Amino acid sequence: MTRLLIGIGAAALAIAVLAMAAALAGHSPADVVGVLFDGALGSPLAIRGTILKSIPLLLTGLCVVIAFRAGVWNIGAEGQFIVGAIAAWMGSPYGTIASMLAAAVAGAVWSSIATAMRLWRNAPEVLTTILLNFIAVHILGWVVNGPLRETSARYPQSDPAASALPQLAEIHAGSLISIATAIAAWWLLYRTTEGLRLRATGLNPSAARHAGINVPAQIARAMAISGAIAGVAGGVELLGVTHRLFERLAVGYGYSGIAVALLAGLHPLGSIASALFFGAFVTGAGELQRTSGISAAIATFGQAVVILAVVAAGALLTSRKPADA
Repeated sequence: MTRLLIGIGAAALAIAVLAMAAALAGHSPADVVGVLFDGALGSPLAIRGTILKSIPLLLTGLCVVIAFRAGVWNIGAEGQFIVGAIAAWMGSPYGTIASMLAAAVAGAVWSSIATAMRLWRNAPEVLTTILLNFIAVHILGWVVNGPLRETSARYPQSDPAASALPQLAEIHAGSLISIATAIAAWWLLYRTTEGLRLRATGLNPSAARHAGINVPAQIARAMAISGAIAGVAGGVELLGVTHRLFERLAVGYGYSGIAVALLAGLHPLGSIASALFFGAFVTGAGELQRTSGISAAIATFGQAVVILAVVAAGALLTSRKPADA
């Protein structure tokens, strides 16, 4: 309940800060919030846009949830998303299922590089995963300007993928994949002994080690699962939305997943609501830019407010526990 209240408070604070910023810029706060709402939920087209934005956000948020629950700071969902999309495109001639499996494997392998560096050289995954993001971005730039460039060679992008996700009432099947992944992640974390070991590793690695848990193995598994989910996010976005590879494919989905996970209190099912909130925020921000001239980057500002609010609330609760005891 406490985490739920923190999440609701952080979301409300983000909207309030947006309204205050609008007032300082000479806009009516009520009008700005109204446009934000209408742009996100005011029409069937707006709702469709919100859902489409929420799908990759939910998957990258789940990527962060799994890793953070195991005490592993995977900041590399962006890079894992990108390599997943590249692998999905390359696997698309063999069908949608093969393409999605390729995306999952690619994301898992990419995240496992950071695991290997941590276990081999004690390199912090916060640093290695961020560096791997940059490498993935440059690999994407190279392939769309080189070996995978479209046949006509007019733009730095690939030809359309050879397969696509099925459409379900104007929303691609990635919506079902993301929901199923959230349920599976919840089941893994809270209904299996493997999930208990994973959470114990994140809560107290020393105690977990004394209890007979193989901590390095748990870290490796968590990172592989985390990377696989981010890779699937890239595959879903490619096969369901863009259908092509291009340099700005990820548009920050990997980093936004951190905000999704924190707002959800690192709970897989809570991530569904969190992703919908941020999806609506991003879609509404686009409408703000079109109608009011307010930059859509306000959505990134909102994510920052949420992260700061959740972290501050968590730190406050932690500092009060000894006193309450």
